[in-house]
Amino acid sequence: MGGISGDRATTECVHICCLKNIEKAGGGFGQALSFYFMDDHQFRQLLQHLGLSWPGYRKVRRGVKKRIHRHMQHLGSKNMSAYLRELGKSDDARHECERLMTVSISRFFRDRKLWEVLEKEILLRLIEKQGDRIEAWSAGCGCGEEVYSLKMVWDRVMTSIHHSPELEITATDMNPIYLERAKTGVYGYSSLKEVSGRFLSTYFRTKAGDKLFAVKDLQKKGITWQIHNLLLDPPGSHFHLIFLRNNLLTYYQEELEKPAFRKVIDCLSAGGFLIIGSHEKVPFESDDLRATGSLSYVFQKYA
Repeated sequence: MGGISGDRATTECVHICCLKNIEKAGGGFGQALSFYFMDDHQFRQLLQHLGLSWPGYRKVRRGVKKRIHRHMQHLGSKNMSAYLRELGKSDDARHECERLMTVSISRFFRDRKLWEVLEKEILLRLIEKQGDRIEAWSAGCGCGEEVYSLKMVWDRVMTSIHHSPELEITATDMNPIYLERAKTGVYGYSSLKEVSGRFLSTYFRTKAGDKLFAVKDLQKKGITWQIHNLLLDPPGSHFHLIFLRNNLLTYYQEELEKPAFRKVIDCLSAGGFLIIGSHEKVPFESDDLRATGSLSYVFQKYA
């Protein structure tokens, strides 16, 4: 278990010297911390501590680093070693860190082909098999774009069939701030680039001089918003449709994602569908889960 490499030792020395010089000059502790620079090695230390994946965070690390830096300032942690010690001592500090590590990058109807397949194939098959009620879980729902996209597609499907089964959606995320935004249902145009003019006029009302768009109240019915950590037990069982896109299989290390993914499969009903991110892969082969249709990231469960 050798010592720190020369480059890493030099980096640590620079950090320490900067802090001491600022303190000698009369700068406060917060001012000293504002000069702290978190390099990728230190960020990877944090990821390892939390069981998170470097490949998943590599492209989004800049914004995440800024949030973590502010949290370090709040806790008075001068460097990553001190921060990790604080996370080990305080459940509240760890929970806040985990919240700050969440990433919400989405928009309505992200991956257009998926939503076409949902409308023309998957939802119709579920309605034919399940009858009067369909239960869906949007796992890691972020600010709600995926959830409301599903509601709009569902409404469109309802216009083409003779009976109208209920759609109940459980929408979960571990970040309560994201959930509050989702409940409010107000979005800027950048989130709506894939939404047609007809959908905008049907499902949204404008706010703030047409710069913001609010989801109409009718589309908010049948949705249960819930704080939930994907590593824990699912928020229900016997879901007919599960969205697990760009979260568990992107941001977690294999030793954490495998048991969590097994729990997701177990709460999917026989004949139900699981949708992961278009660039994601399942962490292991499962006899009761098979790719279906033209999309390699849509799976159906067989009893």
